[in-house]
Amino acid sequence: MAIQPNLVKTIEKLQQQIQGVVLAAGEPAYEDARRAWNVTVDQHPALIVVAHSAADIVQAVRFARAEGLDIAVQGTGHGVVRAADGALLIVTSKMKGLQIDVAAQTAWLEPGLKWGEVLAKAQAVGLAPLLGSSTDVGVVGYTLGGGMGWLARKYGLSADNVVYFELVTADGKLIRVSNTENADLFWALRGGGGAFGIVTGMEIKLFPVTTVYGGNLYYPAEMAKEVITRYREWIKDAPDELTSSFLIANYPDIPQMPDPLRGKSFVQVRGLFSGSVEQGKEMLKFWRDWQAPIIDAWVEMPFAAAATISNDPEDPMPSFSTSAWLRELSDEAIDTIIQYGHSVNGSSPLLIAEVRNAGGAISKVDPHSSAYGNRDAAYILHMLSLAPTPEAHHFLSQYANQFRSAMQPWLTGGVYMNFLEGQESRERVKQGFLPENYKRLTEVKAKYDPDNYFSFGFNIPPAGSI
Repeated sequence: MAIQPNLVKTIEKLQQQIQGVVLAAGEPAYEDARRAWNVTVDQHPALIVVAHSAADIVQAVRFARAEGLDIAVQGTGHGVVRAADGALLIVTSKMKGLQIDVAAQTAWLEPGLKWGEVLAKAQAVGLAPLLGSSTDVGVVGYTLGGGMGWLARKYGLSADNVVYFELVTADGKLIRVSNTENADLFWALRGGGGAFGIVTGMEIKLFPVTTVYGGNLYYPAEMAKEVITRYREWIKDAPDELTSSFLIANYPDIPQMPDPLRGKSFVQVRGLFSGSVEQGKEMLKFWRDWQAPIIDAWVEMPFAAAATISNDPEDPMPSFSTSAWLRELSDEAIDTIIQYGHSVNGSSPLLIAEVRNAGGAISKVDPHSSAYGNRDAAYILHMLSLAPTPEAHHFLSQYANQFRSAMQPWLTGGVYMNFLEGQESRERVKQGFLPENYKRLTEVKAKYDPDNYFSFGFNIPPAGSI
C-alpha cells in the first residue's frame, strides 16, 4: 500500500513525534535507507522510519497500524527475506547502545549494532560474545535465527544465551520478554525469527575467551576425498572446544583475490579451538604429521581476530545462499559433495560448499526449550556464490536443488533458517523447526500478531489463518 498525498500532514505529525527521521520516496536519503546488504534486493517501501530509540519504534508501529501498513524491519541490511514493498520499513541501524557488565559477564545490545562493535568492547575486558563467522552481521537478526558461530560447540547458540529481550509488539507496546515475563514469546524469539515483534534491545551472556587457536589448512582440491575422509576421523571424538568445518572453495580469477588463491580450487580444513593453545597445536599434528598443506594458516590468535578464519566479505554484494542439515558423512555423501562442490573447468557455479560440524553444546539443550530446530543434526551444508543477475540467481537455485537432490539419502530434511534467503526462506520455513515447535510458533504468532503485520521475516502465519 502506497502513502497517498492526503497523508502528508499525518507523516509530518509522525516526524514531530519521533527523534529519528521519516523518509518518503523521492528523497535522496530514502534511496540509501531502502538498500539491503544483498544488492539484488530492490525494495520500495511506502515509507521509511530511521529510528533512534525504542520510543520511535513504538510511534512508528502505531502509525503503521493506523494507516493500515504492514511493517518490515531492517537493521544492518543482512537477511532480507521479503522485500518491504508497500510497507512501512523501520530501520534500526542508528540504535547502537551497548553496555557491558563485567562482573555479571553480560552485555546489553541495541539492534543497530554489528557483532564487530560488540566484540571489540567485550574483548577489551576479557570477554567474548557468541558471534558468527563475520563481525559485519547485525546482532539481533543473527540471534533470532539461532546464531551458530565459532564457539557454538562449547557454549551453544547465540539464541541459547539471551537473558532477556525488549520488544515492541504489533499493538505498539514496549514489553520485556524473558523466562519469567512473556515466557511464551521468549521461547519463540530464540530461533523463531522476527515475525513476533521488533526487538529494541537484548541482554546476552558473555564468556571468558580471549586467546584461541584457529585458521585454515589449504590442500589441493584434487585431494578432497582424502582430506574430507580424514576430517571425518578427526572430529569423531573432538572436544566441544573445537568448532570446525571443511569446505571446497573455488576462488575466482579476479584482481581482488590474493595470488596464492586466485583462480584456484582448494579443499580446506577450517576451525577454532577455544581450549589451550598447546592442546590446539597438538590436535593439528593430526594434519601436519600426515601431509603438509599448501598453506598452513592455523595460528594462535586473539578471539577478536576470529573473523579472519572465514574472511567473509563485508562490502554489499549480490549473493546466493542456501543450506541443508546432514545426518552423516558417508563415503558416498563425500563423493557427492566433491562432485557438486569442486569446479573443474567451470563444472560448479558455487564459490563455496562448506560443511560445518554441529553437535556439542548445541545438541545438549532440550529441543523443546526454545523454537530453534534441528539440534540433533551432525552437520550443516552451506552453499554460497555470487548472483549478479536474476538469471544467475535462478541458475544457482536450480543447481543447489540438484545438489540437494543428489544428497537426499544423507539429509535430515531440515534447514538452518539463517542460511536461507528470499522466497526459499518463505517456502521452507517449516523445515527449520520440529513440527510441534512450528505449531506452537503459529499459536504464539496468533497471540501477539494475529493480523500478521510483521510478515517480512520468517514466514510464521498466525494459527487459524492457514
